[in-house]
Amino acid sequence: MGNQNKQKDNFIAQAGILAAAGIVTRIIGLLYRSPMTAVIGEQGLGYYQAAYGYYSIVLLVSSYSIPSAISKVIAQKLAMKEYRNAHRLFYCAMGYVLAVGLVASLFLFFGAGLFVEEAAIPVLRTFAPTIFIYGVLGVLRGYFQAHKSMVQTSVSQILEQIANAVVSVGGACLLIKLSLGTLETPADEAGRISHAVYGAMGSALGTGIGVLTGLLFMAGMYFLNRKLILKRVAHDRHERVDSYASMIKTITLIVTPFILSTAVANLNGAVNNYIYTKLIPNLREVDSALQYFKWGIYSGQSMIVSNIPIAFATAMAAAMIPSVAQLSAAGENGLAREKIGMAIKTTMVISIPSAAGLFALAKPVMYFLFARPDDVVTLAGKLLMVLSFSVIFYSLSTLSSSILQGLGKVNVPIVNAGIALAVQTVVSVILLLHTELDCYVLAAANTLYAGIMCLLNQFSLRRAIGYRQEWKKTFLLPALAAVVMGAVARGVYELVYLASGSMRISLIPAVAVGVIVYFVLLLVLRVMSEQELRTLPKGYLIVKLAKKCRLL
Repeated sequence: MGNQNKQKDNFIAQAGILAAAGIVTRIIGLLYRSPMTAVIGEQGLGYYQAAYGYYSIVLLVSSYSIPSAISKVIAQKLAMKEYRNAHRLFYCAMGYVLAVGLVASLFLFFGAGLFVEEAAIPVLRTFAPTIFIYGVLGVLRGYFQAHKSMVQTSVSQILEQIANAVVSVGGACLLIKLSLGTLETPADEAGRISHAVYGAMGSALGTGIGVLTGLLFMAGMYFLNRKLILKRVAHDRHERVDSYASMIKTITLIVTPFILSTAVANLNGAVNNYIYTKLIPNLREVDSALQYFKWGIYSGQSMIVSNIPIAFATAMAAAMIPSVAQLSAAGENGLAREKIGMAIKTTMVISIPSAAGLFALAKPVMYFLFARPDDVVTLAGKLLMVLSFSVIFYSLSTLSSSILQGLGKVNVPIVNAGIALAVQTVVSVILLLHTELDCYVLAAANTLYAGIMCLLNQFSLRRAIGYRQEWKKTFLLPALAAVVMGAVARGVYELVYLASGSMRISLIPAVAVGVIVYFVLLLVLRVMSEQELRTLPKGYLIVKLAKKCRLL
């Protein structure tokens, strides 16, 4: 039982479980993007991404941060073994999200015309009911995360994405077929718009069905454990029982800053969407449909790929919040700093080579995943090269924001995100109006935003808990190993491409060799100790392999 508890408290391992699920879900997302894009086209993808951007914003300010916020407040009660209060908080959180989710869904449905152009309104309305469902799913995920168990959330995410993938493609085909009688893109402009809109609506339906699938699984997990949960509540001997009114107040005071922080931190996508697809066409003589076409490539292809490595940082952040909240509540700042250092180092060891790999192999990666016409793949690849740097910054800023929230500094990430958003917005508008960089400005602005956020959060961490970042093994040596890895991977790719003439065939050995080179360099440069390697998921196997190869 002691070993079990120790394993359960290993937040790196729990983060690894959640990260593995996050990467699997993003890979599934990539796999269905290609057939989905083939069905609805780049214009349909543009409508979908534009609607999805505003759906995301409303979701962010209503329900998206619920798992993190709920895990924090419940974890604090569990740390004091107040199981009755923890369960009452769970019920209050359910009531909160049902009310807020309903208002948000109705607002998005009836106010869709305020956000997108007329053609994309039906797409945005299709997204609206998902917000209501997501809130309930978020509370269930947060409840299990507070118990430092990420397995339920991980499985639900995978099931959610599988359902999303199937329905997104199938729904798009079905709606296009029912409305136009054929899946072929019409030759006339009105027909092309109808094809794109109905396809985007079908794909949006997949998001809702996916969330509903995840909710059904999490509800099943809760009811399977309900008997044990209620038994533990019944044995709670704490005399103090918090009132529902005080709990609602606690949830509101904790959830609201979490929501605002996450919303502001993710607002740059919606801001850039508005600037590029609505503001710039009104200020410059550019084709609005062409802007949506390029936006679809940027946000629906390049951004999707650049977000895959960030899954580990997101998972690490989710695992860190309950741990840091408990340590902070107990006044154990020294142990908290130790965990923060380990979390940041582990995240950078994965994020830095991911960025280098995406930069070195950008175009073949895009072709491998999407296989679109050469001009589309070339543009998507160049955008990905610019975005690759944001992988490092976003990973670090995502993690540091959650650490600050866990420490109780819930308003700090909001301020930092607001400053970063203001700077990137001014820069992007100036560059779009006065240069010919076009959509490359979007990628550069996104990277700038993440970089500013990253720096501000690091300064805030130092002030909050006296944390000072170790640089050599966290950044410098992984960066050196990543540069060598990227050069070797690119060299292998070029050699195999000369022999095969296939980008897809050439990419596989390039990635495999790159991973091996980076792993060897990590051990040769002594970036991670044996003890640190063992904390990773399946770390004992990594150590065993390293010792067999005489690298440890």
